[in-house]
Amino acid sequence: MAFFDYGAAAELFPGRHKTRMTGAVTYKRFAAAAEAIRYAVEEIPANSFQGAFLEVNEERFDSNEIRRLYESVEYPLPRQPAAIRDRLLSVRRAS
Repeated sequence: MAFFDYGAAAELFPGRHKTRMTGAVTYKRFAAAAEAIRYAVEEIPANSFQGAFLEVNEERFDSNEIRRLYESVEYPLPRQPAAIRDRLLSVRRAS
């Protein structure tokens, strides 16, 4: 993967749902892409993560690419191992 600026401003667009859910995750802007990535992987529900995309410097990254950015050695924030494990399990169950 080419250089990625984790400090650049970012926009996160969660995946769309066929049914409207109470408390559904919506579009969010972040001052730093690293925060948007952390939020996507560690906090949003698996069904919102599937189909989500991140836009940074006019480039889009799908949920698989978001996960790769989170798992990269260059990722600047501390990771929560349980969040990764739980996300992978719930994504596999949703598939």
